[in-house]
Amino acid sequence: MQTILGANGQIGEELARELKRNFTSEIRIVSREAKKINDTDAVFSADLSVREKAIEAVKGSEIAYFTLGLPISSDLWEKQFPLITRNVIDACKINGTKLVFFDNTYMYPQDGRMLTEQTPFAPIGRKGRVRKEIAEMLLKEMENGQIEAVICRAPEFYGPGKTQSITNTLIFNNIKEGKKLKVPLRDDKIRSLIWTPDASRATALIGNTPDTFGQTWHLPVDDSKPTYKQFITLASQIFGMELKYSVVPKFVFKIGALFNDRLKELEELLPRYEHDNIFDDSKFKKRFPEFAVTSYRQGIEQIKKGYQAPQY
Repeated sequence: MQTILGANGQIGEELARELKRNFTSEIRIVSREAKKINDTDAVFSADLSVREKAIEAVKGSEIAYFTLGLPISSDLWEKQFPLITRNVIDACKINGTKLVFFDNTYMYPQDGRMLTEQTPFAPIGRKGRVRKEIAEMLLKEMENGQIEAVICRAPEFYGPGKTQSITNTLIFNNIKEGKKLKVPLRDDKIRSLIWTPDASRATALIGNTPDTFGQTWHLPVDDSKPTYKQFITLASQIFGMELKYSVVPKFVFKIGALFNDRLKELEELLPRYEHDNIFDDSKFKKRFPEFAVTSYRQGIEQIKKGYQAPQY
């Protein structure tokens, strides 16, 4: 049995499909209102902030995948993420279950340095500090030999379906709605974006490869590393039209944050858009040279196919 904790988002759904395709039909889906993704899935509705529910959720599982997401609220993150992470770690220890922890890059420095698995944590803002706290919580347990676990870390998403990211919100949602695209702060800085189905495929592969445990792995991205200007030029070619965009300066976000809670929550992430964002995935690609990474062209073409209106 392999269990996905927090399977309602794009990563969890794609992970369930990939596990079924290539690894196992014995999959348990866990979320507050759990729903099957594959016909053969078992479902378990649970609030993982309740310790007993977390223990029950992973009972009988060989591997548990932590892909849970929370609404982008610093207050909620501070209250819930450390508690849920502690409960999940304890549940895996009690049940003898391996843990695959899906992570992001919020705890990393937001400057132009290349980000590797050894990059020291230097978070900016409350959400970054929460991600640092829960990553260090797990790393300490791993180093002490208390749990068999692995960390899978992904940069910013782009992707199909219900993928949520700044890139999807400001670029692809606006393409779908026929609106002018928006780029945060700079259009001439390198961006490392991961195709969400690739992130899930790579996480499933790592989780089912025993020698990956006890480590942190950066998940794979397209090596071309375009700027937003280049990314939108490519999208224009694929959609067969000139996609116009504007670069939104920092002061506009700051003014908007005074009146919009979501913009206020995004403020701490803005520094990464002032610099090149170079995500080093060489460790993964050396270990898994046969893994086929989706190119940006292939990804954007799939997003286009998924749009029903307007038609291009």
